[in-house]
Amino acid sequence: MSPAETALLIDVIAGMLEGLGRVAVGASSPIPAAAAWLARERGGGRPHVSVLGSGAHSDMTDGGRELFDRAGQGRIDAFFLGGVQIDGSANINLIGTGPHPAADKRFPGSYGSAYLYFVVPRVILFRVEHTPRTLVEKVDFVSAPGTSAPGTYRPGGPYALVTGRCAFRFEPARRRFRLASLHPGHSLDEVRAATGFDFDAADDPPVTPAPSAETMALIRGPIGAALTEVYPRFAAKFLGDERAA
Repeated sequence: MSPAETALLIDVIAGMLEGLGRVAVGASSPIPAAAAWLARERGGGRPHVSVLGSGAHSDMTDGGRELFDRAGQGRIDAFFLGGVQIDGSANINLIGTGPHPAADKRFPGSYGSAYLYFVVPRVILFRVEHTPRTLVEKVDFVSAPGTSAPGTYRPGGPYALVTGRCAFRFEPARRRFRLASLHPGHSLDEVRAATGFDFDAADDPPVTPAPSAETMALIRGPIGAALTEVYPRFAAKFLGDERAA
């Protein structure tokens, strides 16, 4: 993925965080982290951002356990989840592919994703790869369900899905995704062919706008510096600055 495409994703996700109070970012999530920092820069210091694994950009002193405590107390407004597979009902699979338990491939595991999915009000699903392999009709294993039965206490849940091709918004009442925008260079027919699940869309969907010059200055300035501290290899590739490596 090119630096321009990366900046576009950062900008798209940042727009979904405007007006929030507190955003948490898990491990190995450079693009969501950059988006959260961009939203903070635009918001004059709001939202507050905590990035797991960062010494300079997190006030959590007990790692993941503190994240779970804060989320359960209603002190996290947004979080990010991905998955080996994501389906049209916003279920995610972090366990493996193939029939469970005899999976073809195994992955690290769910690590509290179901809990966070239930208690964080705005969960943004993020996966750069947008293919029928990753966006499937039905996940092979439900690590965290996108929706719950009526009467289930669930203040949290999916808000959007952002990929390398487009952005979706999740509609809880319909329990399915609606296409929000196509990233530049991608078409509706292409996205439908690359998506294993059905989704709603306008006949002529909007195109995701490119980041402004002001946004790019922020990304290459204070946000780039923050990325270098937490994700030096990613920053070196994204910023084209070998000093970050």
